[in-house]
Amino acid sequence: MSTGSTSDTWISCTRPNPAARLRLFCLPYAGGGSTAFSSWQRQLPAQVELCALKLPGREARMREPPFDRLTPLVQAVATGIAPWLTKPFVLYGHSLGALVGFEVTRELRRRRAPLPLHLLVSGRRPPHMQPGPEPLHGASDQALVAWLRRVGGTPDEVLREPDLLAMILPVLRADIGVNEAEPFVEEDPLECPISVFGGLADERASRAELEAWRRHTRGPFGVEMFPGGHFFLQSAREPFLRSLSAHLEDVLRDLPA
Repeated sequence: MSTGSTSDTWISCTRPNPAARLRLFCLPYAGGGSTAFSSWQRQLPAQVELCALKLPGREARMREPPFDRLTPLVQAVATGIAPWLTKPFVLYGHSLGALVGFEVTRELRRRRAPLPLHLLVSGRRPPHMQPGPEPLHGASDQALVAWLRRVGGTPDEVLREPDLLAMILPVLRADIGVNEAEPFVEEDPLECPISVFGGLADERASRAELEAWRRHTRGPFGVEMFPGGHFFLQSAREPFLRSLSAHLEDVLRDLPA
């Protein structure tokens, strides 16, 4: 069983908190990694332990081939986090991470494993809809770089450096396969609440599209919008993290003493 060590294959827990009453598992966007969440812990409630997912193909797992299909990735993540499900927990994912978090929740339900008390998703249309205004699967390198520039989130100096792009683009292509290649399979709605966050200028997920997540839960549901585009969680970081923390505080208040 995991003890909160940062050496875990699947989990990066930069500030282990044995006294935490709640764990927050964070799933990255396409091409992203666990370091996207490494500075969040300081702004979360003290009783929350942040556990960022380390996916194959990036960071400490760079030598491993990335998954390029949703189902095997979801199954691997559900197995990877199983030793960490010893405390109440919440799942959060941005963009691709929103899809993976949703599907991991359904996979945990199929396994009769512990389930999240709340599913938090951002920056992605719901799974039953097309993931964006245009498919990216099969796009040229030039088109992918142009798309990265348009949505933001990747420093310009990275996009101008061929050696860095040569490392990033294969992982991004694999993640696009995860995001786009498999058709959605209908199942019963989840019982846990779903809260959705979006950017007011995000071309990949309008408020009306984010509202369509409602069909996937029988529990409470809400949408909150922030200034910015697809990566509003960077450009509107402070208000977003305040809202995220408020949701976690609500979960904490409902836990047994």
